[in-house]
This record gives sequence, C-alpha cells and structure tokens, in this order.
Amino acid sequence: MKRFLAILWTLALLATTSQAQWYSKTYSLVTGWNAIWLSGDASHATVAELVSGGSAITDVWRWNPNPDQTQFIQTPSTPTTSSDEWTVWKRDGTETKLTRMVGNSAYLIRSTSATSLTIPMRALPPAATWLLSGANFIGFPALSGGQVMSAYLSNMIAGGSRGLPSGTKVYKYVGGDLSTSNPALVSVGSERIDPDKPYWFNYSTVSDFEGPVHYELPSTAGLAFGRTLSTQTLGITNRTTSALTLTFSLEASDAAPAGQPSVIGSVPLVLRIFSTATGAYTETQLATGASFTVNLAAAGNSTVEFGLSRDGLLDTGIYASVLRVKDSASSTDVRLPVSAQAASAAGLWVCEVNVNAVSSTSAISGSATSIPQPTPQSFPLYFLIHIDSTGVSRVLRQAFLGKLTSAGNALGITIQESLIQKAAVSDVRPVRYFSPTMPYATPSVTATGTAPVALTWSLVHGYDDPANPFVHSYHPDHDNLDAKYATKLAAGIESFTVTRTCSLSFTSSPPDGSKVVGWGSVIIGGNYSEAISGINRSPLYVGGTFKMRRLSEIGVITSVSP
Repeated sequence: MKRFLAILWTLALLATTSQAQWYSKTYSLVTGWNAIWLSGDASHATVAELVSGGSAITDVWRWNPNPDQTQFIQTPSTPTTSSDEWTVWKRDGTETKLTRMVGNSAYLIRSTSATSLTIPMRALPPAATWLLSGANFIGFPALSGGQVMSAYLSNMIAGGSRGLPSGTKVYKYVGGDLSTSNPALVSVGSERIDPDKPYWFNYSTVSDFEGPVHYELPSTAGLAFGRTLSTQTLGITNRTTSALTLTFSLEASDAAPAGQPSVIGSVPLVLRIFSTATGAYTETQLATGASFTVNLAAAGNSTVEFGLSRDGLLDTGIYASVLRVKDSASSTDVRLPVSAQAASAAGLWVCEVNVNAVSSTSAISGSATSIPQPTPQSFPLYFLIHIDSTGVSRVLRQAFLGKLTSAGNALGITIQESLIQKAAVSDVRPVRYFSPTMPYATPSVTATGTAPVALTWSLVHGYDDPANPFVHSYHPDHDNLDAKYATKLAAGIESFTVTRTCSLSFTSSPPDGSKVVGWGSVIIGGNYSEAISGINRSPLYVGGTFKMRRLSEIGVITSVSP
C-alpha cells in the first residue's frame, strides 16, 4: 500500500498541465529544402493537419540532437531516414514516424513550389542544447533584423572561452536541392540572425546558451498560476558585459485551435515591486498592451515578481496571455507563456485516509457501538476522486491522464485507456492512477455533496468481487468454489456482500492540529467516517482523518463508463 502511494505521487509529478498561450508564425517557403526553427509547441495537431493547407509540402524532417552523433566533420549532416538524428513525415505515406512538431526544435521542410506555412503554437520559454559532437542545428529567440551572429553569440561562454571560436563554420539552408551550396556557409560577422531559421554550427561544446539574456521560469508552462497559485517569480540573467534594459509587454493570446481548451480572456497579471522603505509590495495590474522596463547590470541577475488578480475569474475556461520581452541591445525577442484558471476544487485528487478508530464489537451479542474507539495503530486507505468544473465529484477505480485520441488531442482525463494516446505517438507521457480500495466491477461512483464541504458515497463489494475482504482467490475456503473447484457457490456460503458508506467532512485547517503548507488550496482534507455492513451482524463504524492532494487541474473527465 505504501508502494502504491509512492508510485502515485511520483507519477503525479509527471502530469503536465495544459498550456494555452497561443500565437502563430507564418514561414515563407521556397522550392526545395527549407529550414525552420519552431520556437513554440505545435504538438496539439498532427504534422498532416498542420500542413494540410499546403499541398506543395511533401516532407517534414525534425532534427533530434544526438550526443553520440559524429557525422558533421566538414559539412552538415545529410538528411537520411536511416539516421537516428532525423524523424520524418512524408505526404506519400512512406515515412510517418514524425507525428507531432514540438517546440524549440529545428525542422527541414521540402516543398515543390514557393508557398507559405502558418503554424499556431503555444508559447514556450526559449531553450537550446549544444552538443560535444559538434553537430548543432539550433535557432535563437533573436529580434528580427537585429544583431549580427557574431555579436549575438559574443557572450556565449563555453569551455572557458567567450563567443564563437575563430574559424567556426556556420551554415544555413537557402532553398533548392541539397548541394554544396545548400546549405550555404555564412559569415558570422555579417549574417543577421533570422529567428524563424535554425543554423548548423560545426562547434564541439556543451552549453545551454540560447541568447544574451537567460530566463528562469518555474516550468516550460511559464508563469502558470493554475487554480491555486497567487504569485510567480521570473529570474533573469544578463550574460553580456554591458548593462541592459528589458521591455516587457503583455499581449493577448490568440484563440485556441479547434479541440483545445478555450481561451476566455487575458490573464489579470499584477506586477509586484518590493519597497525597502515601506517593507511592502507595490502592486500594479497590467492591462493587455501595457509595458514596463527592468534594468540589468552588466553580468547581473534580477528577479521580477508577478501576482494574479483573481477577482472576476470565471471557472469556464483558461485565461492566457503572452509576456513579450525585448532588450535594449536589439538582440532578443522572447515570448513567455502566462496562464491562470479560477480557483476551485476541480481536478483529479488522491485522497489519503488515515483510519485511527474502529467501533468495538461484543463477542457475545455481535452488536457494535456506533462510536469508533481509538486504535493502537492507524491503517491507510486511498481513493481517487475527480471533481469536475460543475462541482460533480466521482470516486474512480482508475484514471488515465494524457493526450486524448479525439480531434485536437487535448490533454485530458478518462477511465478508458483506449481514449488516451499511447507513449509511442504522444509527446506527453500517459499516466495511469489506480485505487485498490474500489470494487473491481465498479469503474466510477458519483458522490453526493460538494467539495470542499462534504462528500458521501457508497461502495458495494459483491460477494465474488476480488476486492471483497472475504475473497482470497488461492484459498479453498474463500474462493467461492465447491470442494471440487467446479461449481460456483452462492453468496453467504464462503463470502458475503459488503456495503461501505464513506464520508468526507472538510475542515479549514488540519484536524490533527498540525501545520500543513498549502492547506485549503493544494491540499484539502478533514475528518473521515465509514459505515460497513456485511462483515458483522451489526454495522461496523470506522473513523479517521484524510488529506487530498491534487494530481491534475483538468476539470473535465472525458469518460466515466467503460
């Protein structure tokens, strides 16, 4: 049982919250091979869906950085479907391994004529991985028409040196067939970085340099306030040897593509500035289009604190914005995702019950008192509970979290594994949660009441149910089979139907008097009670406390029946 909980909480850390900060980019393609840098995440749709409007596009190839790759000696790696460095989609169906286009990645696109490709994507913090192999196909969050490459990379520190070593060869695709002139060698002293294109660098190093300014966020979801958080902190590092001024502007999110959670408005973001004079924060709400500046010393660090004005947030969708940042050196143009949802108990929870009281039973009469008495040791119970956005609570035997197989492939929760994309085709690892305390034949039970006030539900363990306490499949006296193991016995001979009525009564603070960080938001709980009939001549009563930890904030369950 302890192992179950450890696995459950570990898997909970892997669950990904849905991002919804949308913007679009249009890439101009020429005849032949084109390279694009996808700064945002476009995995909400298949490759075929993303390029459906461009019939001239025949191939999409994604570069997979491989630390063991050694092909790049004098010229860039030649695309080949037999190489682990490339994952490919072809319109003719001969190659279909590339199913999704993920962010901060380099792609080659082949077109039979000049065309354009518009891709809606979720904003992502910039990221880059430089490999010791020397084969680095990387793009940057550069300001269009801004710095030349040598200036942009002059503050990259790797191997104890600053900037690109003299003689480093850099290539870019210029369109047309692959040849000795495509990709073409560029001059780092005159090439102005195109933020929509990746470049080949023949440079053996290990680094995470993506730009002169580095941004540290809580996760790739950016400033994701979810349903519970009130503040978020953005860390900033100036990698240059000169002072910089950053200009932040709050932009509205585009509408969500079909099949994705709707964006119902911009995030009511608040800028929080601490005053040493007053010892308090000054808070300024940022309207869409509003901007502010932050000064960074040379090689300096700073933090920017944000809050959320939750007044007026409705529990009908996701609020999303894009925080766009440019610097005074005209080097970077960064889009950071911002999202929030109205505070509620909606989502998937694991309920950990600590049973510490049981009613006593008379050995003579078999009667039981209704008042549970303290036990020498406690006993754990676990339930999976989903609370939807309308307040309906369901106790589940199992739940699957991942990208759905339905159109749009939104992140979702269901009790049917077949409705979740398998790991082989999904960029989000599907996760299964299981509750061993539920009857085997009961996938879902609707509870009465409202969380976080009180919930009550009943569970019926049939006499032959594997979770029935009387049933032991490998014990001849408890397998519900006759002496010859041939005939199924009726109820009441070796086992009995057990009915459990379970109740949660929520409290504003931990019932045991302890102090728990996040109680009332990330963690909710209170007192537990249960009445059990079928085990004894009279009902048995147990009591204890419980805590519920949220595994996911998704307030919709796609399926509650097999």
